[in-house]
Amino acid sequence: MTSEILVVLGVGVLSFAFRSIHHQVAFRLGTFGLVITSFLAGWLLGGSMVLGAVFASTWFLLPWLEILTRVRRLRLPIHRSLEKSPPPPASRFPGLGDLSDELEAIGFEHSDDVNWSHDEMRQFYRLLYNAEHRTAAAICLVEQGALSFFYVTLSSRAADGRIFMTWNYPFSYGMHLLPNMVANRIDDDLEVQELATAHKDFLVKSELAGADLAVRELHDLRPEFEKDLRLQIEHNLARGILARDGEKLIRYSVRGWFFLWGQFLREFVKFS
Repeated sequence: MTSEILVVLGVGVLSFAFRSIHHQVAFRLGTFGLVITSFLAGWLLGGSMVLGAVFASTWFLLPWLEILTRVRRLRLPIHRSLEKSPPPPASRFPGLGDLSDELEAIGFEHSDDVNWSHDEMRQFYRLLYNAEHRTAAAICLVEQGALSFFYVTLSSRAADGRIFMTWNYPFSYGMHLLPNMVANRIDDDLEVQELATAHKDFLVKSELAGADLAVRELHDLRPEFEKDLRLQIEHNLARGILARDGEKLIRYSVRGWFFLWGQFLREFVKFS
């Protein structure tokens, strides 16, 4: 039994080591190793290959516990009006000031602080704009109960209406993006300057020069951001990911549950 325990522990430690490497191939090997570790725990320690298969499958079935408990009950407003808001205190968002300073240091100008809230969910956005590069930035804080996280987006609009966005959203996104939106997701923990450089490189690869980008004004950012949120809700309603729940609320549909499950699997094996 001791040798079996050592085998399971060895495969598990090696799997976590692979997942700590910032390389997709290594990360996927680590993910596969975690599944194998669970299988070996059921087979070698539990004495049954069937039990091993059950243990291994929990990695893929566990998200349904969250979907069928919390997500199934979740209701959100269909109209998300962004209200002017004071910034959250440092106890809730300690990095806001530093992120703002870093963006302003590379040419961004503060436009607005806005938020929307519903029940236990709050989302705060600080909007900024760099007129020279025709690029908007948003520092976003998402709070839901005890869970909170933040991310930064940089977006530029082409003259033909396409939106090119670089962001470091930390999870696979829970809705479809707009059809005219081209996303460049950054998994690495980059500084603001590095994120801005990644966005410039993204525009170059997309064959967009400064003259190809739409000029925007500081006072346009809030209504523009609010419009994009509304269009995204409408798009996901049309795709069947969301469904209406009365006149003012929306919820995830059954199709949406499977979409979220697929997003988890993408994140788990780093396909995105």
